[in-house]
Amino acid sequence: MRFRSDPASIRGSIAPVVTPFTAEGELDTDSLRALVRWQKESGSHGVSIGGSTGEPSAQSLEERVTAMRVVAEELGDAIPFLPGTGAVTLKHTLELTDEARKLGADLALVITPYYSRPTQEGLFAWYDAVAREFPDLPIVIYNVPSRTAVDIAPDTVAKLRHAHDNIVGIKETTKDFEHFSHVLHKCGRDFLMWSGIELLCLPLLAIGGRGFVSALANLAPAAVARMYELYVEGDHEGAIDLHYRLHPLVELLFVETNPAPAKHVLADLGRISSAHVRPPLVQPTPAGLEKINALRAQAADLLVPSGVNA
Repeated sequence: MRFRSDPASIRGSIAPVVTPFTAEGELDTDSLRALVRWQKESGSHGVSIGGSTGEPSAQSLEERVTAMRVVAEELGDAIPFLPGTGAVTLKHTLELTDEARKLGADLALVITPYYSRPTQEGLFAWYDAVAREFPDLPIVIYNVPSRTAVDIAPDTVAKLRHAHDNIVGIKETTKDFEHFSHVLHKCGRDFLMWSGIELLCLPLLAIGGRGFVSALANLAPAAVARMYELYVEGDHEGAIDLHYRLHPLVELLFVETNPAPAKHVLADLGRISSAHVRPPLVQPTPAGLEKINALRAQAADLLVPSGVNA
């Protein structure tokens, strides 16, 4: 939790790791520990668990807490820990956020409430309640309208930012790039913003973003982290080159619903014991696997099998 008092220091590639399951569908803590160690060794600047890529809605609260505990133990204070603690009910969101706080999380990534499609007033009340409950824990809003069916407006983000010192940033997972700029303009350029859209990760840095929470870091953590580092070092051409070299892996992630394609590749590389995804997700179809394998071949040099240093 050494980064909790200085959330502005949390920058770069934050890896939102998958939640591994055994072939029988149980939580696979051994594979999760190995994934976290790999992320540290590969140079990722932080780790998250419990976001969309982690299949949180298919897990019990106890499983989500166990996964957070495993990640917290493996990370220690080496790099920041940013768990996703949002749930469909406010009660469960508060419970998960409290557990994250106790485990030493540096900040909590709280998704907009899903399924119920609240108004902007409802969204303000939701985050207002979370922020009031945990005044000493930095809170980051997680906006992902493709998953939640609701888009938190820049004005609402700004209202929350000005109402609570501990609402420090936002993960923007919207393809409306103007939205990014409006949020930073209204909240101030010291407001922390990470991109969750893979092909907008690099462009966001140009307008003041702090980095990215990209599912792509599950497959090529070293390359994704290096793209950020090249940009901040001033080697913009090098960063752009990596951006385009990573394109095939971005396409691979979404051949079918994330994280099924990523888990297939991770299992094949020996990074996790099984590619199991929980219902309603399923393993990639034969047609999907054909596309996945073709895209994987295009960026094979960026993928590192288990047992080989990244």
